[in-house]
Amino acid sequence: MIPSIEILIPKNLNEVLGILSNQNRVLRIIAGGTDIVTGLKQESKRFIDTEILIDINRVAEVKGIEKRNGKISIGAASTFMEIYKDQIVSKELPILEKAVATIGSLQIRNRATIAGNFVNNAPCADTVPALLVYNATIEIESISSKREISLQEFLQGPYKTQLKKDEIVTRINIPVPPKSFIGDFYKLGRRQAVAISRITLAVMMELNGNKINEIRIASGAVTPIGTRFQELEKFAQGNEVNDNFLKSLASRMGEEIIKLTGLRWSSEYKLPVVQQMFYVILRSATTKNL
Repeated sequence: MIPSIEILIPKNLNEVLGILSNQNRVLRIIAGGTDIVTGLKQESKRFIDTEILIDINRVAEVKGIEKRNGKISIGAASTFMEIYKDQIVSKELPILEKAVATIGSLQIRNRATIAGNFVNNAPCADTVPALLVYNATIEIESISSKREISLQEFLQGPYKTQLKKDEIVTRINIPVPPKSFIGDFYKLGRRQAVAISRITLAVMMELNGNKINEIRIASGAVTPIGTRFQELEKFAQGNEVNDNFLKSLASRMGEEIIKLTGLRWSSEYKLPVVQQMFYVILRSATTKNL
């Protein structure tokens, strides 16, 4: 049963920041509510102490998607369906478009928001690997300061981030990728839809002839939080694309995951699937572009 909670509905960002600066009560921001409402119903320890919910759905500053100054700026309260249907995203960010299309059900995609997905920071957060390979940064504001940091820096651990009690994520900024970049997103769940991710992978790369000029690799669900594999990326850079090398790269990915997580009860079946799907993504992308 959801406890009695006061709900505030600010009209603009300044009102939100003013409310957040009040540290006398336990405040939480709500947009889609797909995590916090279910958490309250389940009496989750993460949410049960909530005294005030700040509904930001009428705050224009955290809405909308636009392309400016070489970046795509996505409002923190943009829903997955708004992102999926946006022409800028469809044209410039196909990996993110594919990631949001796999999330939950139609009803969830109509409600859930992109910032809610990574602020909650569940290991299975589907948008995180896609945002990581796009080198996304996030804008964070309080009544006294404004900062912009990388998403990877923002994520600290399962269900933990850098966000302070008096702060709100306002926008997600993604540099427009060069047209020469190719890549894909993969998700494995127990069902085709309405499934919590067991494995997610995002890969972007740029080829120079038949060599890898740059590659970005990120995963979710198989690691404690969404993670870029920067050592693996360095190893791959400059290598010639052929079947043997792609297989060795996929094998090394398994080794990198074990370094991060150690051997777990699920490693026996998850690692071979991750390695195979990573190989399939690499093979498919490079075959089409060589």
